[in-house]
Amino acid sequence: MAVLSNDQVDAALPDLPGWERAAGALRRSTKFPTFLDGIDAVRRVAEFAEEKDHHPDIDIRWRTVTFALVTHSAGGITEKDIQMATEINRILSDQPS
Repeated sequence: MAVLSNDQVDAALPDLPGWERAAGALRRSTKFPTFLDGIDAVRRVAEFAEEKDHHPDIDIRWRTVTFALVTHSAGGITEKDIQMATEINRILSDQPS
């Protein structure tokens, strides 16, 4: 899978609310109402990631969860990361509040 150019990533970002490019990856931090709400979201993202065999880096800090996407085997952000970010947004939009 080909690494996307900076211009290609920039063109995709307006369709990925909450995501930014930082340190060579797509990143999104979300604050949840409770710690367990964040853990539930991580579980749902993890299930989808396992199904697709494309796994985000996940950092959990109390009620804030940060997802980072980069295709390590390709050496940068690829279309797989854009697709995973889209799916994470869908999963998070289904999160109870």
